Amino acid sequence: MTEKELIQKNIEEFSRLQKYMILTDEKTSAAYLEMKDRYIELKIILTSFGISLTELDKVKE
Repeated sequence: MTEKELIQKNIEEFSRLQKYMILTDEKTSAAYLEMKDRYIELKIILTSFGISLTELDKVKE
């Protein structure tokens, strides 16, 4: 997998995960907390690639 493909994959996962987080009513559920952990991981990964999250980040936690 090339770096470009890896970045694209992570951006797509980040966007998809945010949709699920926004749709979740219970912000203290185990599922939401797991999504939040992955959200933080993806933010770190994308930032390390130099991706600006200004436009991508809809949850902003």
